[in-house]
Amino acid sequence: MEVSFDLLINAIIAGLMLGGFYAAVTAGVSISFGMLDIVNIAHPGFIILGSYIAYIVNTSLGLDPIVVSILALPAFYALGSIVYEVYYRSFEKHGQDSLRGLAFFFGLLFVTEVILNLVFGVDYRSVDAPYIGGSLSIGAMEFPYRMLVPCIVALAMFAGLQIYLSRTFIGRAVMAVSQDPQALQLMAVDPIRIKRIAFSISLATASLAGAFLVIIQPVIPSAGRDYIGRVFAICVLGGLGSLPGTLIAALLLGVIESITATFYGPSWAPAVAFGLLLLTLAVRPSGLLGR
Repeated sequence: MEVSFDLLINAIIAGLMLGGFYAAVTAGVSISFGMLDIVNIAHPGFIILGSYIAYIVNTSLGLDPIVVSILALPAFYALGSIVYEVYYRSFEKHGQDSLRGLAFFFGLLFVTEVILNLVFGVDYRSVDAPYIGGSLSIGAMEFPYRMLVPCIVALAMFAGLQIYLSRTFIGRAVMAVSQDPQALQLMAVDPIRIKRIAFSISLATASLAGAFLVIIQPVIPSAGRDYIGRVFAICVLGGLGSLPGTLIAALLLGVIESITATFYGPSWAPAVAFGLLLLTLAVRPSGLLGR
């Protein structure tokens, strides 16, 4: 098969931008699952909720979807605090946070999807923004704005999260809470409070990721299911608890999916991507940047 160099370059560029979106989708799971050992499989459902909030405000008031998602961050943070409080009091506090906790988040995913179906139906919904439809051309390279803008904002979000987690006291406590909560207590820090803050931050990222998703493609309430396996695969591939590893894994997966879809067809992309995951874990079980 003859490979066009221009086609290959554009496939890599598209893959990097897609990987930036995957990183935004996975950021919350990297915090909740990788750092807190909370298997929040409902996270993609909250991302779709963010998409619909961006859609509602965009169609009614004309605000940019990303601006809407930023304004909605405090609401998603508060929602994360409520969800964690219910989870903690119902399951984690009694040592039942494994199978029953997983069922709890599965139920949240199902309820979110059903509510969105009842309110909006199963029709695809999309948003309008000046950068949707255009592209930046540099020589033979094409950068569609609907992919480029979310990718840039996603990278900025990742940088902010990494700085917060590595440079602040609360951030370092978040990174330590799943490793040694007793040590935190000796430092007069409440591990439950730290977990609540971390989980709330993880859910707040769903607001931005939801806006990115509805910019990139129209959404339906069940669209979150397509990302459940992918986000956990990226989280594990990058190394549990490592945001830089998550970013590298997301970019790598995006490039591989894009190249595979371009030259061999979209149906092969998931198989090749998850094949890479299995190969990496066979060679390095802790992931790319795992401890």
